[in-house]
Amino acid sequence: MRQITDTILMVRPVGFRMNEQTAVNNYFQTKLEGDDINEIATQEFDLFVDKLREVGVNVIVVDDIPEDDTPDSIFPNNWVSFHDDGQVALYPMFAENRRKERRMQYFAELENAGFKITDIVDYTGAEEDDVFLEGTGSLILDRQNQKAYCAISPRADEDLLIEFCEDFEFTPVIFNAYQSVGDKRLPIYHTNVMMCVGEEFAVICLDTIDDKKERKNVVKHLKMDGKEIISITEEQMHEFAGNMLQVQGKDKKYLVMSARAHRCLTDEQKAQIEKHCEILSSEIKTIETCGGGSARCMMAEVFLPKAE
Repeated sequence: MRQITDTILMVRPVGFRMNEQTAVNNYFQTKLEGDDINEIATQEFDLFVDKLREVGVNVIVVDDIPEDDTPDSIFPNNWVSFHDDGQVALYPMFAENRRKERRMQYFAELENAGFKITDIVDYTGAEEDDVFLEGTGSLILDRQNQKAYCAISPRADEDLLIEFCEDFEFTPVIFNAYQSVGDKRLPIYHTNVMMCVGEEFAVICLDTIDDKKERKNVVKHLKMDGKEIISITEEQMHEFAGNMLQVQGKDKKYLVMSARAHRCLTDEQKAQIEKHCEILSSEIKTIETCGGGSARCMMAEVFLPKAE
């Protein structure tokens, strides 16, 4: 089982803005004023895609549809995941206006690009019961070791996580992760802002796991699987230093992150990462500020097999 891929699906925005429906529990979002938010976000998106393609990552770009008013469509990893055996998982989304992001025509684009889809496992019916599991935002998949790390939150239901793990044969590693908002400790909305698992390492903000037993358990699993743990602080997490993704380029592997995340890393942390792969970063300030998500959220990894 591969942990990283050279193919990424990305959605070019047409109506990007701060999504008022997700801001209720995404404390990373900030409203920016101005009529050119989508235009700036699109420029950031295109530059990011160019950088990935320059190093040999196969980026399949699909365009959002203006009529649907989907401000967060730039973050497709929350509603879909693609697997080595040809299976596709569709996930239930917390915000009603994000549910319209799930579009079957994107699958046709992948099939046109030579990929094979054998089955769609659909969890979206859980929305009727207000139960959510937001894709690889909620799930950090260690595909090599068949483990799914998940911080429980309003967007990550424990029972549904266990159902996913049974269906896809992953072992769940469950914990609670919190961030300081004012004088309160509140659940982090997505696991992928505090954790990233690469082939040989994991970048993680252990300070967010307040329960010592849960923290020890996460560390135990990572160490058992031979991952070097690269710890980040909660301050660095707020600069999106946990929201990273390792990808395969033409000749090298890269850890992809935003320029903001890259800037906040210490020299020691960069050296730890660069033992395993190169760093590739891009400026996505507007996307991060309004969307409350960063580089990892913009990339839906494609692990599907090639059609015969």
